[in-house]
Order: sequence, then structure tokens, then C-alpha cells
Amino acid sequence: MKKLSLLLLFIGMSAIGQTKLYVHPNADKYAANTKSIAILPLDVQVKLRPKQLKDFSPEQIVSMEKSEALDIQKGMHSWFLTRKKRGSFTKDVQSPARTNALLTKAGIDIHDLAAYTPSEIGKILEVDCVVMGTFETSKPMSDAAGIAVAALFGAFAATNSAVCNLDFYNVADDELVVNYLKKVNGSLGTDAQDLINILMRKVTRRIPYTN
Repeated sequence: MKKLSLLLLFIGMSAIGQTKLYVHPNADKYAANTKSIAILPLDVQVKLRPKQLKDFSPEQIVSMEKSEALDIQKGMHSWFLTRKKRGSFTKDVQSPARTNALLTKAGIDIHDLAAYTPSEIGKILEVDCVVMGTFETSKPMSDAAGIAVAALFGAFAATNSAVCNLDFYNVADDELVVNYLKKVNGSLGTDAQDLINILMRKVTRRIPYTN
């Protein structure tokens, strides 16, 4: 995916609202038996205002959402690799390229995973844990269309809010081990990696998969 240089002033992101975290009572046991993790593309929804929607076709909106999903997937993968290098994460994390290729070869649309259980997906990927979830944003954060939105409606006037809901599932029994819900605020100049850094910094301090 092509990366665009955003010539926008980075205002930054800050947590707002209530963070919700669920951890399974036997999470430590699940984590101890987990050797490999795969990160799936999140189900992304870009919710533009009605006056903005008229300037984009449904196909362009879907393209934004798919692009965002892949960027977030890559950002989470990079985060775990960095923590593994530092010694705070010991699991094997599958590359997004391998994850997406295996699912595609199995006839699964990587952007439409709702019809499959975590165990079905995990068996295809040959991992012990899958990370999946949803992501809602008021504006695209890293797609080319984000620049178009900025040009049309003003990059500095509007706040880009996002809600991320992450699930860590144990593949063997479809058990939800961790659920993490967080709402964040930022400018349009914030990219997907900035978002992931904020989200993952918070969640990895409190989940059993990291030291």
C-alpha cells in the first residue's frame, strides 16, 4: 500500500471516554498455552457526515475502509514485533501477508470474516490465538481519500474520533480471553500507526500475553 506524506500539523491523540477491558478468569492459563498469534483485518467503518458522503461513491467509502483495515493490521503487527524485540512479548506473531494470503487461498474474504468462528480461522492460519474486532472512525486516517476529505472540509476544523474494539480469542475452544474497547480523539493528520501506538500501549500493559 502506498504511503502518503501528510503535510498536516500533528496535533496528537488523547484518550477520551471510558476504557472497557475484559480479561477471562483463566487468562493466564490461556496465555501460557499460546505460542502463536494472528492479527486479522478489523471490520472498519468510516462514518462521514451526510454532506461529506455525497462527495464519495459507495465504492470509494468501501475502499477507504479496506485500506484502513490493512494499515491497522500492519500497525498492530509492527507493535508486537517491537515488543518482542524488547523482550516484553514472547509469542510468535504471524505476518499480515501470510495471514491474508492463507485466508484468501481458503476462499475467505479478509474483509468479511463475520461468518467464520475464531476456531475456523485459527485452524486455517495454524495459530493458537486470533485478534479481531471493529474500528469506527469519523474520518479516514491514512487513506488517500483522507487528503480529499481534508481538502474539501478542512483538516484543522474537525476532530477525528475513533472507537476500537479488540477481541483476543483462543482458537482451541473459541473462548474470548481479552476484550478491549477504547475511544480516542485526534486530528486528521494522525495516521494509523499513531493510533495503534496509543491503543496498544494501553492494552498491552494489562493483558496476559505480554510481560
